[in-house]
Amino acid sequence: MALQYSVGVRNAKLDAVEVSIGVAPELHIRSGLPPANCAAPSQGTLLMIMALPSDWMAVAAAGVKGKNGTWSGVGIANGTAGHFRIVNGSPSEDCQVQGLIETQGGSPTGDMGLDNTSIAVSQAASVTSFNLTAGNA
Repeated sequence: MALQYSVGVRNAKLDAVEVSIGVAPELHIRSGLPPANCAAPSQGTLLMIMALPSDWMAVAAAGVKGKNGTWSGVGIANGTAGHFRIVNGSPSEDCQVQGLIETQGGSPTGDMGLDNTSIAVSQAASVTSFNLTAGNA
């Protein structure tokens, strides 16, 4: 039998993610597929950097933790958003979380939604959806 956690434990695990990463993370939107893991060097073209709010995630409830506040930025290069990395911020840029960007229309399904995946220099874009979900219920 797989381990099972109470909702309280699942919520605590999710809330620990935000505490561990800190209050000044950046969201990097990049082209192409993500590297094999967070320890691997960044791949693809860096299309956009978003400074996330200091309280960037909502309090976890029912085993789900959603984004908090507005996550937006402007393009610094031209390309199609393929993946993202949440990093500790400049200058370290240590990857803490990475995943796929959802394409327009939701196919393929990604881990984060953007209002526009076709990024151009100086073009504004915003994250429309991002949730962390704890398993083992």
